Amino acid sequence: MTGSVLERSRVLIVDDSVDIHRLLKIRLRDQNLDIITASTAAEGLRITRETMPDLILLDIDLPDKSGFEVLAELKNDPLTHDLSVIFVSGSVESQDKVRGFDLGAVDYVTKPFDMAELRARVRSALRMQRLVRLLAQRAHLDGLTGLWNRAHLDVRLRECVDAARRHGRSLSLVMCDIDHFKELNDTYGHPFGDHVLQEVARMLEEMARSEDICCRYGGEEFAVILSETDHLEAMKVAERFRARLEGTVWSAHEDLRVTASFGVSSLSLNAIKSPEALLNSTDTALYEAKRTGRNHVVLAQPDASLRLSAVRSAAG
Repeated sequence: MTGSVLERSRVLIVDDSVDIHRLLKIRLRDQNLDIITASTAAEGLRITRETMPDLILLDIDLPDKSGFEVLAELKNDPLTHDLSVIFVSGSVESQDKVRGFDLGAVDYVTKPFDMAELRARVRSALRMQRLVRLLAQRAHLDGLTGLWNRAHLDVRLRECVDAARRHGRSLSLVMCDIDHFKELNDTYGHPFGDHVLQEVARMLEEMARSEDICCRYGGEEFAVILSETDHLEAMKVAERFRARLEGTVWSAHEDLRVTASFGVSSLSLNAIKSPEALLNSTDTALYEAKRTGRNHVVLAQPDASLRLSAVRSAAG
């Protein structure tokens, strides 16, 4: 899920001097970087949100607003809050340096550059950014299954709901709960129970598309965010997985059949407008699946009362 330390890094230079753009492109070309340039604050902010660079080299004196204002805007936006910024400025005033660091810059380099020093500072900032991302990623991984965890689900579900609503796209959520998991643990032991969780996680990832987000919601529950997928297609996805799990032969216990219950909901149902509403709707559908016999798929119905009906969709 995270790239090699040898991968190319994307660096955005925001400076109104074309000569600075040209100089830095030439002097940093051996640093395994993809360099993007912007000449104004507005252009820099736009490119930042479009490309999410690994590092921004930001001038203080820009024609439309100061670099301080740009950094403050980046830090106030959850999408760009964690991006690394180095101020590159002709100002040697201590107050400017202090202000830059207080706003969240990772470094401050003065013009004219000592290019060997600048290259070293860029490398250092990129290493730190990779470490921060690795730590953040590990904090969002489930240690047993390797899937994303509940914390990651909460973050990504909000992002996906916001994006789907903004662009008028479909979005669905599937939740599943392994049936009678406590009995399975009690009968066959916790190591085998852990093995089942790992296999369920592996099947989910194997059947999911690259753009889908598979998470371990907690305990024996899992969730999958399905982008650009309406509720009917999400039902088919859930049913295919339900059938595959039910048909799995467990080599250590060939007489055992492991099943799961599924709840499905979509932004198109129940006038859902928030990630919390989508999660609650899906969770209610999952509860209904368990209440009405387990090992089937339940779809949240499109009305305000959240009436639910079990719908066994065709796998086709």
